[in-house]
Amino acid sequence: MTRLHEIRVIDSHTAGEPTRLVVEGGPDLGGGPLDQRVQRFRQHFDHYRSAIVNEPRGSDAVVGALLTPPGRADCQLGVIFFNNVGYLGMCGHGTIGLIASLAHMGRLRPGSWRVDTPVGPVSTRLNADGSVEVENVVSYRKARDVVVQLAGGSIHGDVAWGGNWFFLTDAHDLTLTLPNVEALTQYAWQVRQALNAQGHPEVDHVELFSSGSAAAGSDAGVAPVEPAARPRSRNFVLCSGKAYDRSPCGTGTSAKLACLAADGKLAEGEEWLQEGLIGTSFTAHYRWKSREKGEIIPTITGRAFVTGEALLRLDERDPFCFGIRSDQSVGR
Repeated sequence: MTRLHEIRVIDSHTAGEPTRLVVEGGPDLGGGPLDQRVQRFRQHFDHYRSAIVNEPRGSDAVVGALLTPPGRADCQLGVIFFNNVGYLGMCGHGTIGLIASLAHMGRLRPGSWRVDTPVGPVSTRLNADGSVEVENVVSYRKARDVVVQLAGGSIHGDVAWGGNWFFLTDAHDLTLTLPNVEALTQYAWQVRQALNAQGHPEVDHVELFSSGSAAAGSDAGVAPVEPAARPRSRNFVLCSGKAYDRSPCGTGTSAKLACLAADGKLAEGEEWLQEGLIGTSFTAHYRWKSREKGEIIPTITGRAFVTGEALLRLDERDPFCFGIRSDQSVGR
């Protein structure tokens, strides 16, 4: 008999970036700490990851979130994030999408909720207006003014942790606008490959910056940011699977705050408004965890909107039942 499997999901977007939350039918990863469970996911159930987020059901931009019981006694929820090529330590936009989706389902009410992730617990707050605050994992800068050798010369930037590893730089001459996304993608990919080859294999996200835009959102079909709340910075983030982040990237904003704090350019508690490529924004601030170590605890605030509910059908007669992979073809 044909084997069929159904996975119930809630789709949302946070500042334009999609999250697909698996609420039923995902793989059984057993118990224990989430960093151990994500290893089981990777080793034994990676076909589920591909089926959920890759084409033909998903796309390169979709981030999956597997809802799971927490491994920590002080958390009410657990989540494992994944994308088109693998697994993420944390995901800021995805955590906002998780909270908004569970609120949509009636599982959460406004208030504080602690979430277990493979890289540590994060604290969230669902506000009455639907916005979500995420107090992220401890973030810090690992290396300052790292020089990256490229074919056309060299650039410099910082390597920082915000729940994922980032290379952050404003030392470029590219325009951070949506029509320029192909050139930005090619450039950021070149930077990542060079950086990995030069001794930073941990970095899988590249974040390009410019100063805040004069007409935020004018190239994205969304309303401009009001002059009194101009973004402090605009970014382009290339994620690990070579898709750009439609949102301003929560873990990338955390890494940015860690660099600003280390350089004394942003005071503890001071608000930072981070704009993404399509004109949407997150507000953020931080508190010190350890000034001596340069460690901060950032808080990111944003909104997510539920876009759909679905049962994904996995039919093993389908040659792409578990997603289209780079090593797979049909009819050859």
